[in-house]
Amino acid sequence: MMGRDEGTTRGIDRRHFLRLLGATGGTAAVFGAMDAWGMIAASAAEAPPDLEGSADGRRVIILGAGLAGMTAAYELAKLGYETPIIEARDFAGGRCQTARRGFVQTEVTGRTQRALFDEGQHFNHGPWRIPYHHRSTLHYTREFDVPLEIMVNDNPNAWAYREEEDGNPFSGERVRIRELRADIGGYTAELLAKAVDQSRLDDELTEEDRERLIDYLVSFGQLDRSALEYRGTGGRGYEEDPGAGLNPGVPSDPHAFRDVLSHGAINSFRAIDSHTQKNTMFQPVGGMDQLARGFERAVGHMIDYGQEVVEIRQNDDGVRIVVEDRGTGETREVEGDYCLCTIPLSVLNQIPSDLSPEFSQAMNQVTYASTGKIGLQFGRRFWELDDHIYGGHTITNLQGIGNITYPSYGWQEQKGVLQGYYNFGSDAIEVSAMTSAERTRFALEAGSKIHGEAYEREFETAFSVAWHLIPYSLGGWASWSSDARQNAYPILNEPDGRILLAGEHLSYMTGWMSGAIESAWIQMEKIHQHAQATATRVQEAA
Repeated sequence: MMGRDEGTTRGIDRRHFLRLLGATGGTAAVFGAMDAWGMIAASAAEAPPDLEGSADGRRVIILGAGLAGMTAAYELAKLGYETPIIEARDFAGGRCQTARRGFVQTEVTGRTQRALFDEGQHFNHGPWRIPYHHRSTLHYTREFDVPLEIMVNDNPNAWAYREEEDGNPFSGERVRIRELRADIGGYTAELLAKAVDQSRLDDELTEEDRERLIDYLVSFGQLDRSALEYRGTGGRGYEEDPGAGLNPGVPSDPHAFRDVLSHGAINSFRAIDSHTQKNTMFQPVGGMDQLARGFERAVGHMIDYGQEVVEIRQNDDGVRIVVEDRGTGETREVEGDYCLCTIPLSVLNQIPSDLSPEFSQAMNQVTYASTGKIGLQFGRRFWELDDHIYGGHTITNLQGIGNITYPSYGWQEQKGVLQGYYNFGSDAIEVSAMTSAERTRFALEAGSKIHGEAYEREFETAFSVAWHLIPYSLGGWASWSSDARQNAYPILNEPDGRILLAGEHLSYMTGWMSGAIESAWIQMEKIHQHAQATATRVQEAA
């Protein structure tokens, strides 16, 4: 599910702006805006750091068996570190989850859902796609022999649906995305061609038409709005890719216009993709949790499940973690030389600890995204049979729905599970207040406006998630304001005594699995460097 800053832009906060943008442009537009704000990006590293030396019997207590925690445990264990993992849940993976038959999720409200999908059906209610350039994630799918398949991230044959949109003659009607793309591209090309040939500008546009066209060209060409100039875009790539830690990346500069015009390859190009929303996406065969299971096969013997962290203590010589067994209620202490904490900050800031005031204050500057999804199982794949849609997204402006996404597995089988909504912000909060049955009814009523009677007639079962209501997560991903990114972020990337943090929240790839993985790589290297330096000082003193 399975990411985004909250600063303000011209009197409107970014969260509200993304909600409006999602209503008009869908998920791709939202991610494009977040990419422009430096919220999401390609991974910067391809493999874990090459560390030398021995652990010399040191013990690193890892809090959380999500991807960051398991990454650190897997790599540190190679050096001989003892890496016990404390996990509150009964399974590994953190937010890297897949709902399949029998999966149970309980929200902080006490509402419990059990997935009743047919055997062989599943729904990725957490992370759901891997861009081809998230090399750190792909490193571990190879490492753990997790087979991949293409996730169709763009399908021009899906629908565009708008409701109650002023001036739109298609309001309440579904239109093929391919039709709109071809028409707007063709008309725009015609107008631009006439602008080059000044003598053919006979048919004038109204002022309103001109403003609409300029708005479209600004979006289409990623122009600077005030100067109407193209100055480059994240979609063309970076000189140095953004990554975790203190690496925001280095944007690339565009080539000279004349040079581009002379390159014959431009005749085969089409529109610009945003940096993370390329057409080539992957997903593990059988569900995104297969990646978590790959890690679990390697480090599962290190994980102590059902253990909730209730205190985090440290002194100059080591750390002491107090945990409570969720089954028995008994508490115990776990001691070590270091602690790598991968618990989301939304949860960590509620746990008593010996973290410094400056560190604690920095944690409190980070908020977490409210977001929700629903998976709907249908007895007949009407989107394939009737509408000839194989994967991709139908774009809507339906409040609380966002896009409807079709499965990229099980082609031409009888049944399938599609994503009935993916909502954010206030929409997600409003929908999450509904009961499970009400969420399902809400999604079915919206989808029926696009797919007609088949949407309700073929429906069989549903599973929904509201990540801001999920214990041990309390949000979908970290949301950094520009001020917090500048002032708090550097503090949290450094050790606080013998405690270090890792996770997607300590990356420029919030909301992506690669952010968690690469953050773990950086922090475990710091632990090893400190351990090696300490060992050297001890030897010299002796």
